[in-house]
Amino acid sequence: MSGVSSRLPVFPWDKLEPYKATAAAHPDGIVDLSVGTPVDPVPELIRRALVDAADSPGYPTVWGTAALRDAIAGWCGRRLGARDVAHPNVLPVVGSKELVAWLPTQLGLGPGDRVAYPRLAYPTYEVGARLAQAEPVVYDDPAELDPAGLKLLWLNSPSNPTGRVLPKEDLVRIVAWARRHGVLVVSDECYLELGWEADPVSVLHPDVCGGSYDGLVAVHSLSKRSNLAGYRAAFLAGDAAVLGELLQIRKHGGMMTPAPVQAATVAALGDDDHVREQRERYAARRAALRSALVGHGFRIEHSEASLYLWATRDEPCWDTVGYLAERGILVAPGDFYGTAGERFVRVAFTATDERVEAAVERLG
Repeated sequence: MSGVSSRLPVFPWDKLEPYKATAAAHPDGIVDLSVGTPVDPVPELIRRALVDAADSPGYPTVWGTAALRDAIAGWCGRRLGARDVAHPNVLPVVGSKELVAWLPTQLGLGPGDRVAYPRLAYPTYEVGARLAQAEPVVYDDPAELDPAGLKLLWLNSPSNPTGRVLPKEDLVRIVAWARRHGVLVVSDECYLELGWEADPVSVLHPDVCGGSYDGLVAVHSLSKRSNLAGYRAAFLAGDAAVLGELLQIRKHGGMMTPAPVQAATVAALGDDDHVREQRERYAARRAALRSALVGHGFRIEHSEASLYLWATRDEPCWDTVGYLAERGILVAPGDFYGTAGERFVRVAFTATDERVEAAVERLG
């Protein structure tokens, strides 16, 4: 029996280990800007909600509590401008990464089907296609794809890794094209709350979807906006027929968000103050690192949103990774996200203020 893992690319982060060791040998320690993992505390009101729901001996449901569905629907209306989002239009998931990896399989895709995603992209889009034995396809402009056999089109705005935001008019054009050809659009909008030089728009906004969610699903996560990466709290919103089918499949698979996490999600989605505070922290770190990198001779492209700076010294990315590792700074090589990134590095600004300050000093 051949292992399923043989269908998958090599896990990229393992290749970074020697550079991590070099950076860790710096006298003042490593500044790890490679993974965009939150480092700031979970807001108190969210922790309190989790603790208050800790006595949850029974099984949670896959669809979540009515309070959770209300919270998701309310947030979609308030934050995304989405209209008439009802319970059939929402579905909690166990963090967004499992959803991205398993969505093609759960949609019943397989050999002969095609899954498209941006040329520079989060590697799990490709992983999901390969797990389902569908064909992964990259694009620069999705409307230039051959629609034959194309079953799933991933959008990612704001982008990981580049921080690029798709303008509203591009979203309108892409959605119209996908609907003409019967292609399901799934828009990964996990960084939507983190626009800096652009205001990201959801595919669920009425100006984009025309008031109908047919053929559209948006993916959202609380990992970045609320420092909840450790909680695995995320959700889908959009086409009720697609989400209804996923709900049935996920019931059989037991893909349940733990009850305390559901309660914490309700609290997180109901409060905007902690999101503003976290944005301010990230804005300050972003400004400091951007200025230091540019002053050191780097060029920053895109990066108008998300938690990353897409930076280059116009050399192979691994040379840049090595150069920065010698200064005790670890970053992600751009080729982790596709061959188009081979002369860039992705610099996360999710480190503590103290570590960001250390990086700025070393680049100064």
